[in-house]
Amino acid sequence: MVSARRILAPPLDYAALREDLVKELPAEFAAVEVEQAEQAASRAFPDRDLLDIAFVTVDPTGSKDLDQAVALERTPDGFRVRYAIADIAAFVDPGSPLDQVLSTRGQTFYFPDLRIGLHPATLSEGAASLLPGQIRPAVVWTIDVSANGEILQTSVVRALVRSERQYDYETVQRLTETGNLPTTLRALPQLGEALLARHRARGAIETRLPTQEISRDDAGQYHLKFRAVLPVEQYNAQISLLTGVAAAQMMLRGGIGLLRTLPEPDDAALRAVRSCANGLGVSWPKQARAADVLAALKPELPRHAAVLHESAMLLRGSGYAAFDGTVPSNAGHAGVGAPYAHVTAPLRRLADRYATEVCLALHAGSEVPQWVRNALPTLPDAMNRSNQRANAVERAVLDYTEAVVLADRLGENFDAVVLDLDERGNHDPSDDLADIVVAALAVRAKCEGEAMRAGTMINAQVIIANPATRQVRFSAL
Repeated sequence: MVSARRILAPPLDYAALREDLVKELPAEFAAVEVEQAEQAASRAFPDRDLLDIAFVTVDPTGSKDLDQAVALERTPDGFRVRYAIADIAAFVDPGSPLDQVLSTRGQTFYFPDLRIGLHPATLSEGAASLLPGQIRPAVVWTIDVSANGEILQTSVVRALVRSERQYDYETVQRLTETGNLPTTLRALPQLGEALLARHRARGAIETRLPTQEISRDDAGQYHLKFRAVLPVEQYNAQISLLTGVAAAQMMLRGGIGLLRTLPEPDDAALRAVRSCANGLGVSWPKQARAADVLAALKPELPRHAAVLHESAMLLRGSGYAAFDGTVPSNAGHAGVGAPYAHVTAPLRRLADRYATEVCLALHAGSEVPQWVRNALPTLPDAMNRSNQRANAVERAVLDYTEAVVLADRLGENFDAVVLDLDERGNHDPSDDLADIVVAALAVRAKCEGEAMRAGTMINAQVIIANPATRQVRFSAL
């Protein structure tokens, strides 16, 4: 067996992928759209400031399109969350050429060498981004939360804010572990744990496998890696989910809005995942909720990883539901355990701008703007198409990168964990390919062979690595 070593890819060219997958979405905006963005970037805004609030941002290292800034404090009843969201609607005129192209793009598409932004960088990385030390227009959510993570009261208003500092996840995690969090984040661990407990108590279904990422170093080399989610990332994500739940509650009370939906898993899917777990010797009592069982699993254990991988089938069928009058019957989100709306990433996702305008109007007791009402029925299809394209981009980028990384390693052998399984916990004999993870290469791939059992270690040989077709395959030895 070849010992694991640091994996560096040769020069990669993602231009062909972009031509194949998003050729109708040029990376550059048209001149009229750029001009509108530049004019909007110079706008002055009314004096409606919350500049005395010590907001900070917490994002991946190197981020420039900063949608969210947070300020936390303890209260006698629990916590107060102030969440400032970039006010992109302050820069985009409804019906303008820029507005029209945003509806075509739908969201930002990420490639390792560049990104195809939803908005021109003049806005998303400049005038609208909540960059540190800059006064910015924002939509500020204030959510009072009980000690056990329950929403007590919500308000949402437009304001001017200033982020004091931009943090990355690794820094916040280190400050958490050393007890040196800044005052405005000091409540994050306690709040995060309370929100996680509440999240799981609602029956939210989580698959917590490490994420597969591509990074680029200063020398221009690309790296594949698996990265476990840090605790502070979970806490930060819970604040975003909290805001989305608060927004959905507001919309449902007001009878108008745009929800992010995910149906509850059907009985067949639950039986399949439960049978898989039992076949692997992972306890799943008959009456236990999926949320409770999955939350107790440890992704670093091969058998648990296999169950978590298979549990992805419980989270199929996500979409959007727009309504104006009659509340939709499919209002829930199984991954959240409650009705939920996208309102916290407007620089990167089209739907959030519209959903936010609905909430602002409902909270103020005013009419929802007609341009929002007119767009609501069209947004589910637009976002679903955009999400399908984004998923195709993500998968194609990973497939291509894996193929390039392995192209000169044909015939080499690696330890791997078998993930895919049927209801008996075995590799499905009707499918001659199993899903495996090769940790040494940070690769997920297909593997051919017989008598493989999910959740077990095997030795697998690289037999196909074709960058042109983006195909990688192993064979069990």
